Amino acid sequence: MKYEFNPRGVCSRKMTLEIEDGIIRDLKVEGGCSGNLQGISALVKGMSVEEVIGKLSGIRCGSKPTSCPAQLAEGLAKLKADDAG
Repeated sequence: MKYEFNPRGVCSRKMTLEIEDGIIRDLKVEGGCSGNLQGISALVKGMSVEEVIGKLSGIRCGSKPTSCPAQLAEGLAKLKADDAG
């Protein structure tokens, strides 16, 4: 399943995920800090949605109340809630 969303309060503009059977198969991020986001993308591949939410929720970027990793976790949590409802 392909899932796209627009993060808020961060430099990245769009996150596109490929998720299969609750496992992240691919993550592409437009905008933001390229090297860091490529690293995050590589690290989350093969992880479960729940594991990524647990590890990345609440991470902050400097004085911002959120970060690209936290926005990824929020987007995944929303996807999970939408699937359950």
